[in-house]
Amino acid sequence: MKTVAIIQARMGSTRLPGKVLMKLQGHTVLYHVIERVKQAKLIDEIIVATTTLSEDDVLVEQAELYGVRVFRGSSENVLSRYYEAARQSKAEVVVRITSDCPLIDPIIVDEVIEYYKNHSYSIVTNAGNILNKRTFPRGMDVEVFSRKALELANQNTTIPYHLEHVTPYIYEILNNTYYFNSALNHSRYRLTLDTVEDFELLTQIYNYLYTNKHDFYLNEILHLLETNSKLNLLNNHIEQKTLK
Repeated sequence: MKTVAIIQARMGSTRLPGKVLMKLQGHTVLYHVIERVKQAKLIDEIIVATTTLSEDDVLVEQAELYGVRVFRGSSENVLSRYYEAARQSKAEVVVRITSDCPLIDPIIVDEVIEYYKNHSYSIVTNAGNILNKRTFPRGMDVEVFSRKALELANQNTTIPYHLEHVTPYIYEILNNTYYFNSALNHSRYRLTLDTVEDFELLTQIYNYLYTNKHDFYLNEILHLLETNSKLNLLNNHIEQKTLK
């Protein structure tokens, strides 16, 4: 089954515009996301799905510079953008990753993909929701589902938050979800990029662990946070945005 990671990216952001081109250790956040996803062994292709807005032209240039394909679609209907990217790439399995996760762990990505391929769920995710408490930190989020499920969502929903957030239709209507959890609960940590405080923490983590290659993963990050407790204070007060 052809497995395609689709990384959604755009320059517009309500909290932190242009965040995907902010730099950590001299490289953009988008670069770090792509390089880390490239390490996943079960992914056949990576596509950056951005918009047709002129402000996102720079993301096309950056993605091509980093050696991955680009699909451009609707800025409002992210679901259709995702579906068309999956259709054009002939993906059978879609791995959804967002561009604000520069610490995404390819080991975890492979584990979620493998679980999906070995079972019969509509979607396998480590992200969790209000009914299933997450155990992974925010910023490690992976969702794996079929192109067929994405097609059903694209054809059958017009609910605004379904269109904006891609997968709610699969969770709510197909209703056959597996929540992939870790043995220990580390959900108190926030490793995503949505605010200036998040960027301060990510900068510190990269300063400690990055040595011109991505050879550190969640275990090393957790060890750093647990032995430097002041780091977590940088952004532990930030509340995650909820679905509209």
